[in-house]
Amino acid sequence: MNSPSNQLFDAYFTAPAMRAIFCDHGRVQGMLDFEAALARAEARVGVIPSEAVAAIEAACKAELYDFPALAVAIGSAGNSAIPLVKALGKRIAARDAEAERHVHLGATSQDAMDSGLVLQLRAAITLLENDLATLAEALAGQARLHADTPLAGRTWLQHATPVTLGMKIAGWLGALTRHRQRLAELKPRLLCLQFGGASGSLAALGDKAFAVAGALAEELDLALPEQPWHTQRDRLVEFASLLGLVAGSLGKLGRDLSLLMQTEAGEVFEPAAPGKGGSSTMPHKRNPVSAAVLIGAATRAPGLVATLLAAMPQEHERSLGLWHAEWETLPELCCLVSGALQQALLVVPGLEVDAARMRRNLDLTQGLVLAEAVSIALAQRIGRDAAHHLVERCCRQAVKEGAHLRAVLGAEPEVTAQLSADELDRLLDAAHYLGQARRWVDRAVAEHQNFSR
Repeated sequence: MNSPSNQLFDAYFTAPAMRAIFCDHGRVQGMLDFEAALARAEARVGVIPSEAVAAIEAACKAELYDFPALAVAIGSAGNSAIPLVKALGKRIAARDAEAERHVHLGATSQDAMDSGLVLQLRAAITLLENDLATLAEALAGQARLHADTPLAGRTWLQHATPVTLGMKIAGWLGALTRHRQRLAELKPRLLCLQFGGASGSLAALGDKAFAVAGALAEELDLALPEQPWHTQRDRLVEFASLLGLVAGSLGKLGRDLSLLMQTEAGEVFEPAAPGKGGSSTMPHKRNPVSAAVLIGAATRAPGLVATLLAAMPQEHERSLGLWHAEWETLPELCCLVSGALQQALLVVPGLEVDAARMRRNLDLTQGLVLAEAVSIALAQRIGRDAAHHLVERCCRQAVKEGAHLRAVLGAEPEVTAQLSADELDRLLDAAHYLGQARRWVDRAVAEHQNFSR
């Protein structure tokens, strides 16, 4: 019989590489990497004999440990480091009783767990950076490709004035570029050592404490913070907040795409693939299955970020319960965002665009989407208020009669006295009322390229 598992949806919601970082093996190996580095650092400084290091390092391999037994022990110990360090000591003692005396010297459980987590987060950030860069490049390509492809802008879910598909995609791109900038800015704050001993003072290591901390930071290639941060969780919460922002921006992409895929719009689609987006009963269905993951992640992420924010006011020098609330929350958030990124990477490079349908949809209101263009032109000649009321009256007449706005305007003497037939034709051509859409695309792409250099 297979062991119980909760991974049924992982292929849909989580990137396998991110799950590998935050699986049980990854968690344990992060703590063991800390213990091995601590032994090397303390030997460098002369706190423990250098002969002890090899035996400690040899035992710091996650595959040597019984995870189910550790899980049971965690229930009594209250954290994962206590039983792991005990198991580590037993394994070392079986080979070298003298070396076992020097394991975990001067450290506390949270040092191993938090520093191990930071090592996991460093690996996670590498994955996120790569995926964000790849997705941004794909968005930049699509934005350039469709810089001049007009479609109806929509405000309050109603047709507004024309925009371009490239301009919409450039909006998605701009958000991702800002998130990449934020991630680069926070990395030096996040990727730092946690090492404070029992209450943060490192008193157990005497006058060698600071030297050990410096050597340990070097061994792990982490920054040495100004002081231990056992109950100062802003670094982790800052990163979690960024993940929430990324999830939200990917959710925006997914929401826009799903709306564009609606039967009534039919303008942009996720790329087709065998078996993708089908229905269990309706053969004709083509559901936005990737967009669903993006929207789902954006819906779940705020609650996870809120949990981490709520866990910030931790008591004194070591927290009861609030620290525990972080253990599964931040990894889940990393996995959630990784899955959304994977789905976006499946979709964006192969977007299917129906430009002809966009043009037809632009004319659904028979010229009304360009009423503003006419009103602005008339305002220069008869004043803003008069122009607005005149065009508004013509719009109401067009709707009432089921006529094209061009026909109504062309039959209105107050309009034709100010605008020629050619001027009206131009004003009611969406291609001539795209404003700065191309410039916005160029600027978003340039910002992306400047950051990527």
